[in-house]
Amino acid sequence: MVRLDIFSDPICPWCYIGKAFLDRALESRPDHPFAVEWHPFQLNPEMPREGMDRREYLERIFGSKTKAVEAHVQLAKMAGEAGVEMDFARIERVPNTLDAHRLIHWAGLEGRQGAVVAALFRGYFREGLDIGDAQVLTEIAAQAGMDRALTARLLATDNDRDDLAARDADARSKGVTAVPTFLVDRQYVLSGAQSVSLWQQVDRRDRRRPP
Repeated sequence: MVRLDIFSDPICPWCYIGKAFLDRALESRPDHPFAVEWHPFQLNPEMPREGMDRREYLERIFGSKTKAVEAHVQLAKMAGEAGVEMDFARIERVPNTLDAHRLIHWAGLEGRQGAVVAALFRGYFREGLDIGDAQVLTEIAAQAGMDRALTARLLATDNDRDDLAARDADARSKGVTAVPTFLVDRQYVLSGAQSVSLWQQVDRRDRRRPP
């Protein structure tokens, strides 16, 4: 197996698009060698714990409604190419994602990371869910087969918050400045949403490597 580490944030639209392209490539190669693991990177590490109104956030990031609309038009085009739906009108808040990253970490311990990551992206971008809310995260965990009561208890604590924040900081110190960032076999770095054809080429190269 070839390790594929992915640094992402579940409120990053390019991460959602990048995941969709990767998923399509892996589905086209059922015997692919990749073992995928997801790692934390917060787009907004200073975001208040309760999150922020999305309209206020967009004005702060883009400076004007016109620029925000232009950015969303480009995103919609790429999302269409990736085959994913995004309903930005349903998103009311931009959450602090540290608790979502904690859930992704716990899901990884149970072998359910892929399902939880997919549900977080879908919940935020298609359903407009506040994925900084403990009840929302608990429901996502339960639907992915995790223990509902245990997840709720863990989210009510600060368990692993410092560790996840430290992992985020470590990634930045090692050169991760934007997401998605893919680390292939702990050697090769790919930044940004990559095409299906590129992932298929990476797969072919890994198959040609000497044992």
